[in-house]
Amino acid sequence: MITIDGLTKAYGSKIAVDDVSFEVKRGEVLGFLGPNGAGKTTIMKIITSFMPPSSGRVTVMDYDTMKESIESRRCIGYLPENTPLYPDMRVRNFLRFVAGVKGVKKAQMRSTIHKVITDFGLESVENAVISTLSKGFRQRVGLAQALINDPPVLILDEPTIGLDPRQIYDIRQLIKDLSGSRTIVLSSHILPEVSQLCDRVAIIN
Repeated sequence: MITIDGLTKAYGSKIAVDDVSFEVKRGEVLGFLGPNGAGKTTIMKIITSFMPPSSGRVTVMDYDTMKESIESRRCIGYLPENTPLYPDMRVRNFLRFVAGVKGVKKAQMRSTIHKVITDFGLESVENAVISTLSKGFRQRVGLAQALINDPPVLILDEPTIGLDPRQIYDIRQLIKDLSGSRTIVLSSHILPEVSQLCDRVAIIN
C-alpha cells in the first residue's frame, strides 16, 4: 500500500531524513517509532504530498506522490500533530465543508456526515463551535475529517499527544476499531502506545 524507497529530505546543509526505505502492507497498522526530531513528521508530510522529498520515491497504492499527487492524496486520510480545524466553525458545518472539498457526492453528504459523527462519538457536540471543544473532542473531529471520504490509508502523527489519560484511552480505542479495515501508519515516541495498537514497528533514529 505504501512504498518508501531511498527517501532523503534536506533543508540546505541540514539532513532531516537520510536514505529511509520501508513498506506498509495492506490492512497493516505500522507503528513509526523514534525520538522527537528523528524525522517522523517530515516523512509523513512527504507521504501525504505536503512537501517534496529531496531524493527518493514514495508511492501510495502505486501512485507516485510527486508525479500523481492528486491521485495519491485521494487515497489518504491525514491527521497531523496539530489538528487542522477551523475554530470558528461548528462541528457539523466543518465536516460538511471537508466532505465537499474531498469530493463526497451531494447525494451521500448527509449520510456520510451522520456516519462519522456517530462513529467518533460526536453527537453531543455536533452543533458546538470547535473552539469550545476539549482537546479530546478536537482529536475526534480531526479523525472524523481524515476519514470522511473513506480513504484506504490513514496517516496519524502523534494522535494522543497532549491528551489526558481518559482521552488517550478513548482515542486509542477509536484507532483499534479502525484497524484491519484500513492501512494505518501511526507515529509516536511512546513505546507502550505502539505495542498496544500496531502490528509492526519501524524505528527511525
